[in-house]
Amino acid sequence: MSETHQLRRDLGLWGAVAIVVGTVIGSGIFLVPKTMIQRVGSVEMVFVVWVVGALLSLAGALTYAELAAAMPEAGGEYVYLREAYGPMFGFLYGWTQLLVAKSGSIATLATAFFIYLANFYPYLEGNLASIGPLKISYGQVAAIIVIVGLGVLNYFGVKVGGSVQIVVTVIKVACIAGIILVGLTATAGDFSNFGKAIPSEAGFAGFFAALVAALWAYDGWNNVTMVASEIKNPQKNLPLALTFGTLAVVLVYLGANLAYFYVLSPQEVAGSDRVAAVMMRRVLGDWGAGAVSVAAMISIFAAINGSILSGSRVPFAMARDGLFFKSIAAVHPHYFTPANSIIALSAWSALLVLSGSYEDLFNYVIFGSWILYALATASVIVLRIKRPDIVRPYRTLGYPIVPIIFVMVAGALLISTLLDNPVRSISGLGLIFAGLPFYLYWKNQKNQVPGAAARP
Repeated sequence: MSETHQLRRDLGLWGAVAIVVGTVIGSGIFLVPKTMIQRVGSVEMVFVVWVVGALLSLAGALTYAELAAAMPEAGGEYVYLREAYGPMFGFLYGWTQLLVAKSGSIATLATAFFIYLANFYPYLEGNLASIGPLKISYGQVAAIIVIVGLGVLNYFGVKVGGSVQIVVTVIKVACIAGIILVGLTATAGDFSNFGKAIPSEAGFAGFFAALVAALWAYDGWNNVTMVASEIKNPQKNLPLALTFGTLAVVLVYLGANLAYFYVLSPQEVAGSDRVAAVMMRRVLGDWGAGAVSVAAMISIFAAINGSILSGSRVPFAMARDGLFFKSIAAVHPHYFTPANSIIALSAWSALLVLSGSYEDLFNYVIFGSWILYALATASVIVLRIKRPDIVRPYRTLGYPIVPIIFVMVAGALLISTLLDNPVRSISGLGLIFAGLPFYLYWKNQKNQVPGAAARP
C-alpha cells in the first residue's frame, strides 16, 4: 500500500443517501422511546421532542451541506474544523472520533446487536471467560465478530461497502415500514393513548434529557460528509443526500412512534426496553416480537457498516496531513480504500465492546459528539468571514439563523447533559483534551520532515 494512491469517487447519490439513512436508523428507534416518555411524561411532549430533534438535525444537515459541497474531502468535520480554526481543532476532532465518538458508536451498536440476538440465543448473555475483574460474554464476542467482519468487507472497496449499505438500508426501511403498518392498522390500537401521561421529570431538565435520547437516535446524518472524497459529483449529491436522507429518517421515526403509542399506553412504553417488540407481540404474538428483533438486527447491521465506511476516513485524513501514524494514510493499490485506517477503527471499536454496558457507551458518545457538531456547524459562519474566496456551490438555507439556532440549542443540550451526567461528561472532555500532547508530538514530527507541511 502506498500514500501516493488516491481514493476514488465510486459512490453515487443512492449510496450517499443510504449512508445517511443507514447510519442514522440504528438501534435508537427501538430503544429510546422508553427514556423519552420517562423524561417528559406525556405522549404529546414525546412528539414535540422528536420534532425539535428533527428540526435541529435538519438545521445541521443544511449547514453541513454548504461545507461538504465547498470542501468535498475525506474527513468531514475534520476538514471543516481544520480550515476554520486551525489544525489543532481538526486533530482533536479526529482524535475524539477515533478514540470515543465513532468507535464508541460502533461499539454501542454492536452491543445492541447482541442484545437483540440474545432473544433467539439466550446463552449469549452468559459469560464466556473472566480476565481479572473483566467478564467476557458470548454476546460481546458476537458483537466483535460483526465489527471485524464488516471491517473486512469495507477493506475490499468503497463500491463493495456502498453496495451493501444500499441493499441493507432498503431492507431495513422496508422492515420498519412493515412494523409501522402493522401497528397503525392493529385492532388492539387505542387513540386515547395519545392523550395519556405518566409522572416524569419537570421542566427543561426532563425536556433536554429526552432530547439527548432523541438526538442519539438521529445521530449519524453527518457521516456521509466523511466520505466526500469518494462521492461522484459531490457539489450536487452531498447536499441532496444530507437533506433528503435526514427528512426520510424523520418520517420513519414519527411513523414508528405513532404506531408504538397507538398500540401501547405511556405506562407500557415506559416499562419496555424493546418497545417495538412489545408492540408487535401485542398485535401478532411471539412471532411478531421475533420479527422485530430480526428487523432491529438488520437496522443495526447497516448502521455499523455505514459507520465503519465513513468513520475510517477521519484518521486517514489526519494521517494525510501528517498528524497521525503515516501508515494510516496508505491507500490500498488495488481496492483504493484507506485499508489501514479501516483496520485501526474496527480493532479499537471491537476493544471498546468489552469496556462497558450499552447505557455507559450511550452517554459517553453523545456528549463528545455534540461538542464537535456545534463547533463544526459554527465553522460555516467562520469560513464565510475567513475564506470568502471558497467556491460554494450550495449555500445554507436560512443562513445565518439556521446555524446559529443549531449552535445555541446544542450548547443548551450540552449544559443539560453535563448537569444530568457530570462524571461521564467530564470524562469525555478529559479524553478530548488528552489528545493535545499527541497533537504536539505529531506536529513536531511533521515540521521536522522537509516538505511535510504541504497537505496532499
